[in-house]
This record gives sequence, structure tokens and C-alpha cells, in this order.
Amino acid sequence: MAEKTIRVDELMESSGVKFGTSGARGLATAMTDEVCYVYTAAFLKHLASDGMISPGADVAIAGDLRPSTDRIMAAAGRAVSDLDYTVINTGKLPSPAVASYGLGKGAATVMVTGSHIPDDRNGIKYNRSDGEITKTDEAGIKAQEISFDSELFDEGGMLTEPFELPAVTSEASELYVSRYVDFFGSSALAGKAIGLYEHSSVGRELLYDILTGLGAEVTKLGFSDTFIPVDTEAIRPEDVELARQWAGENDFDAIASADGDTDRPLISDEAGVWLRGDVLGILCAAYLGADAVVTPVSCNSAVEKCELFEKVIRTRIGSPYVIAGMVQAGAVGGKCVVGYEANGGFLTNSDITNDGKTLSALPTRDAVLPIVSVILLSIREGKTISQLLGDLPQRFTASNRLKEFPTETSKAKLAEFSDGGAGAFEDAFGRLCGTVVDIDATDGLRATFDNAEVIHLRPSGNAPEFRCYNEADTPERAVELNDACLAVMEAWRA
Repeated sequence: MAEKTIRVDELMESSGVKFGTSGARGLATAMTDEVCYVYTAAFLKHLASDGMISPGADVAIAGDLRPSTDRIMAAAGRAVSDLDYTVINTGKLPSPAVASYGLGKGAATVMVTGSHIPDDRNGIKYNRSDGEITKTDEAGIKAQEISFDSELFDEGGMLTEPFELPAVTSEASELYVSRYVDFFGSSALAGKAIGLYEHSSVGRELLYDILTGLGAEVTKLGFSDTFIPVDTEAIRPEDVELARQWAGENDFDAIASADGDTDRPLISDEAGVWLRGDVLGILCAAYLGADAVVTPVSCNSAVEKCELFEKVIRTRIGSPYVIAGMVQAGAVGGKCVVGYEANGGFLTNSDITNDGKTLSALPTRDAVLPIVSVILLSIREGKTISQLLGDLPQRFTASNRLKEFPTETSKAKLAEFSDGGAGAFEDAFGRLCGTVVDIDATDGLRATFDNAEVIHLRPSGNAPEFRCYNEADTPERAVELNDACLAVMEAWRA
């Protein structure tokens, strides 16, 4: 048998499939069976070298609904099997559901998903038995060398013999539903009418089961057999219009949805206006009684201005950084430590207790908890969701991205602004906002102007996209500013 050896760091460079803010992602065509096999083998080899996995241990695999997912799940499964671990096929399942399953079972997990990005791309999220891999783990994975039979893959990097995953177990799905229904109770949402925008979210069926299991009357909307790249940070105009239309035709208290792998929530108010994820995070943290909140630098400053939390920690963008911040907050005395991102994904570092029941910590992005919590907060306060929003400090954010924007170009532009300081920012955007009073380089460049408006520029960590986040005193101004900034940025593409 001829053996082939591949260095993972070199494969990442040659394939273009690299770690971003959350997992490894790339073009589906670049994510050949060989690439996915090697990355998964490297993940397991890294865990073994650090004593984080035992010989023969279970490794759970799940995936989303995009076309390339089945093939990648099989390639990952072959790697698990070849390294003599036991493959547990949890099927098409939300990322937080398989992560929660792994935490409960003490098992490593592999989630095949490109999340919210278009289906010409895909990705893999790896979780240790105690939670998401860290940036240190990523470095350990990249440092591995993987050897295998040279005849395992053809010249195109595809398996020469098909690998069949074992039959799907429903245990992970059932545990995820019971996690919320058992904690909140079967009548928690009684009397509430909720629209469920299903589209191509892998968690659409489980979201229905959870919401109805909590007593809500749920109407299914917008099912799609074709993958739709719903991005909760840059909501498509057609999804904005759909929500308003559905709300106008029905007497909903809210419309709920999520992205492709159901770790980023979407929820609207009673008028069908989608909530920004970073505002949803504030409301969820308030409902749970958090004393310490961790959130990236890109999120709405209302979290500090509302003065609801004893401690707010700002981090770089990406769940690994939020998780590290939550660990830090817990270490210095935080009793109910939570985190959220601008996309709405909500993380808990503390067990949540209520009426003698415990909701175990889930330190990975989750869409279900914020959706349920904001509806429960409206019940507790006797207010509509729009009224809850009105109670918060009136700071509004808008964000969008330029797709197919060369990463080298966006990084060069940020370097230009970094070298030029406030003057460079004012040359580009001063006509929009005035004078720069502060520049935060925690992640990308976030400039605050003397009129309190914010322009935050950041290249995507997962795709050739250039993102712009804006904050202003009115929603209209935030959107207007975001559109104007994108127009300026578009000229840089050339």
C-alpha cells in the first residue's frame, strides 16, 4: 500500500479552505473529499494528542440542507472510521443541537455547514466534547500531518469507493426539543400566534416542534426545497417584504426564523419588522437576568447605555472570542454569564435556573433561546415586542456586505486607514459624518464620529466579502449611512 502524507497548513493554502470566524469554509468544489477527510482526521489527531478523546470514542456528525453537505458528511465519516472512532450519524440537524448533544454525551462533534453563505460554498464546524474548538485548537489542527492510502482518493480528490454513514439516530433531535420544552414548560407560549419562516433552514422542523411544544399556535410559511442564503446580519430585501406581508395578512405576535444551520435567529415584532440580532441579544440577556454580557465590538452600544448589566465585555468578532470573554467573565465572579453576536446567535456560559429547573450552559451560538426568550419577555412585561424595543436606548444599527470583494483589497484599504488615522477616515467619510473622535481596532476599524455615528469596516473571516456596520440615532439614518458607505466602498473594488 502506497502512503500519502499531507500537511494541513499547506493544504489550507493550496485549497483555499481556511478557518474563519467560525469553522473552516470554502468553495464547495474546493472542499473535496480529500480536503474534508484530512481536516477531520487532523481534528481528531489533535484531540488525541491533547488527551481530549479516548480510543474508540463516539464522534457525532450532522449537516445542513445545502447540496454538497451529504458528500462532505460521508468524507468526514470515513476519516472518523479510519481512525477507529465510532461514527454517530445525527442527520440533518442545527449546529447548536449537535453541539449540545456532544456536550451531554461527552463526544466530539462535526457539523457540515456553510451557515448563511450561498450554497456554492460550505464548511465544517468542529466541537470538542466540552464545546467549540478554540483558536489554539485551530493552530493545533493546522500543525498536523495526515497519512492515508494514496488510492483512497482519485485525481480530483474524491473517494474512490463510497462511504455510507450509519443510520440516522433521532436522539440528538429529541434531546434538543426537550431541552427547551422541559425547561420553559408546555404552556409557556400559550395564546401566542407565531409565524414560522421555514425557507431552507435545517432547524425548521425542530423550531416548529419546540414552539408548538411550548404551547404556541404556529403557522408555517415560505418552505423552500432550494437553499436560500438567509443572512441575519444582512437581511435580504425580499425577506423584509415577506415578513411585512405575512404580518399584514395574519394576527401574529411574532415571526420566527433562522439561518441555514439554525444558530443565528430571526424574529420580527408584531408588524413583521425583523429585530437586529444585537438588540435581540440585549432583550434575551435581560429576560435571563444576566449580570455579565459578552459581545463583539460590532454590536449596538445600547447594551452599555441600557445599564441593565453589571459588566459588558467587548471582543473581536467570532464565537471563539465571545466564548473566551465569557470564560473570563465567569472567572472574575459573573454569576449569569451570557454572550451574543450581531447575527443574533446567543451563547450561555452559565446554567440558567428557574422554578427548580436547570437549562444547562450551551457555549455556542443558538437561535432557539433568543427567539423564545423575547416572546416570554413580552409576556412577562405585558408588552408587544415593538414596545420592548421602545424601552431600550434608541440606538440603531445597520450592516451589509459587498460580495466577491477581494480579501487582499479590503485588507490593504484597512491598512491605509490604519496608517492614516482619523484624517484618512475623514477624507473618505467625513462628508457623511463629520469629525472622527475615536478609532477602535479590536476587529477591523470602527470609527466613532463627533455626532455619535459609527462606521465600522471589516473584511469577512469566511468569504471574499467586505462588511460595513453602522450605528446612528434613528433606523432610517443607520440604513442611509450604511448605503452611503457601501457606495464609497464599491469604488475601492476597482
